[in-house]
Parts: sequence; structure tokens; C-alpha cells
Amino acid sequence: MSSTLIPADLLKRSDKILFIAHLALGDFTYLQSFFKAFAAQNPHLKVHLWVDEVRRTADTAQWPHLKKYSLYDWVGACPFFTKVYDRTYSPALYRESIEEARREDYPIVVSLATLRPHLYASLAREIAPRGLVIGMTKKVGLLQPHHLLAYRKLDTAMPAYRAEGEHHISDVYAHWFRQLSGLELSAQERFPFVDIPQNWRQDAERTLQAWSFSPRAGKLVLINPYAKTKKRCWPLGHVVELIRAMQATEGWRDACFVVNAVPQELAEARAVIGGHALPRTVLFSAEDNFFQLPALLERCDLIVSVETAVMHLANAVHVPVVALMRQKNPEWVPLDHANSTVITAPGRRDWVKAIAVEQVMKAL
Repeated sequence: MSSTLIPADLLKRSDKILFIAHLALGDFTYLQSFFKAFAAQNPHLKVHLWVDEVRRTADTAQWPHLKKYSLYDWVGACPFFTKVYDRTYSPALYRESIEEARREDYPIVVSLATLRPHLYASLAREIAPRGLVIGMTKKVGLLQPHHLLAYRKLDTAMPAYRAEGEHHISDVYAHWFRQLSGLELSAQERFPFVDIPQNWRQDAERTLQAWSFSPRAGKLVLINPYAKTKKRCWPLGHVVELIRAMQATEGWRDACFVVNAVPQELAEARAVIGGHALPRTVLFSAEDNFFQLPALLERCDLIVSVETAVMHLANAVHVPVVALMRQKNPEWVPLDHANSTVITAPGRRDWVKAIAVEQVMKAL
């Protein structure tokens, strides 16, 4: 019996493999290292990636925003992926993508989906009716017999989590790839990274010059108060208070500040931040390409971010970060402990907004 979920002989004689995942930028910040190492471990294999859009909708007004999801820029630039399915945001494109994938006749399909894994078990089997299909499973409730039927479409089930011994999300991902192919990565090899194209580094320099932040006398600080859910966001009023407090403190008096905002929140951010006329403070959003964000982050001297991709990307570009987090998900703390200061909300049920500006100032 094979010691790995993908039999070694099948892996050796196969020419391609498809991974299915519902990815956010934070997920990929850590998964990227494992995909890269898996591709290097199997140089004969073409690695394809299906990025499933969990926000898929028939509402045409949502499509332009979903189509420009910045993760697609990042995965599309990764040389270890031969093919990426990134047109799954509408029902019609989802069906087209399934038919396109079926024509590939994949010998191996692996679902890394932890949300609604029964649906992805069915998707993986539909894509590869004759291939080896591996996927996550969850405990089936009494009112969920259809989940059990879906899991029966898997050739092999892969436990998403071990019962004990995992302390960071990268440990979880390491467990996945160890089960699949025996892949082992050292702590250093798991460290997040981002390969920024030179043209986006040049774009960042032009942007700083346009803001009159290059050259500059003081430090450059980026503050990111936005996350996908309100529970993880920090109020803009706190951002204003923090900037004022830092500009009144020795060592930060000449600092320049960039407030990062997701495109859909730019209007509100302009109204709040702009209304306070803060000196040497600008708004920024990576509206054109994902790499605008890490290219700017690597030019900073400090990053203050809520628990979202920005705090992990800070580690990837080796810039000190103050991470504002809830107590709920400690497995998502930044991996670079030497360059990361984590401030958690006081109570287990508290949102990030419960973190006071005084706590951040004390950490600084």
C-alpha cells in the first residue's frame, strides 16, 4: 500500500495534475511555497490550478469586480503553474470552465477546499470521471446524507487538520502536501515570498514621487484598516487618531503615511481621511494590478495592518509589521516573529475595532 495519498507510480507516469482551491491572498501567501516545491519535486508534471470563486453570482453588476480579483495577477505570474482556471465567477463561465477542464482528462485531481468540501468532491469527480480524485471531508450530520453521497465520489479522503501539533496555518498546509506526496519543507522554505516584477517596482517609485514621498526626510508608514469582514476591520477614526499620535511623537514627526483601502471602500476612505487634512498622508489602492501592493509595501519602513493578506505580505517583503488581530484565529499570526508585533483584541469575542490606538502606540 502506498504511503502517500497519490501513489508514487501514478505520480511518476502522469503528465499533469489539477489542484482545486478557493483561495484568498492570505491563503496563497503560504500555499505558494508548497505549490512551488511540489512542482520542483515533480518536474515532469504540469501543475494546473482551479481558483474557485465562492462569490460566484448571476448578478452581472458584480462581474467586473470579481473578474479583476487581484489574486489572479499573482497566480498568473507564477512560473510553476502551467494553467490557471480563473473564470469561475459567473454560472455560465463556471460551466465553460468545467467543460474545458474535462477535456484535459486529468489523471489526478486534488481538492484543497475546506469550505463546503462535499460540493468540491462532486466538482472534482465531474472534471475527472476516470482520474484519481482526492479531497477534503467533514463530519456528516444526520440531516446531511447528500454530503455522504458526495464524499463517496472521492477515491481518497484527505483529513484537513490533524488533531494536535499544528500551531500555524503553514503547518496545516505542510500536513496536506506531506500526505499527498511526502513533500517536506523546512521552516525557512515555508517562509512567504513574492516575486515582484521590475516594472511594478518602477511604478511604485513613480507613485512615491508623485506624492512627494521620494525623496523624503522621515519614515514611510502604511496603515491597512480593511479586511473582508467587519469583525477584522479597524475604524477609520482610529487610523486618523494613530496618525496624529505618531506625528506628535519623536521618531515619527516627519513620517509619511499611506492608508491602504480596497477599491470598493475608497469613496468612504476619501471622505473620512480627506476630511481631516492630515499632513503627509495619502490614500492608496492597488486598482490596476496586485503587484502594485507588494511593490509599495517593500518601500515602507513600517506596516500596521489588521488580520488580512497585507500583514502576511509584510513578512514576504521583510518589512516590520504591527498586526492587529482577534483572539479567534491564532494560526494566522505572521510567520516572521522577529519582524512582527501582534496586538490582539482584549476579549475572546471582541472584534479588531476593540484594539485601542494607545495599544499600538505602546507597541511602537
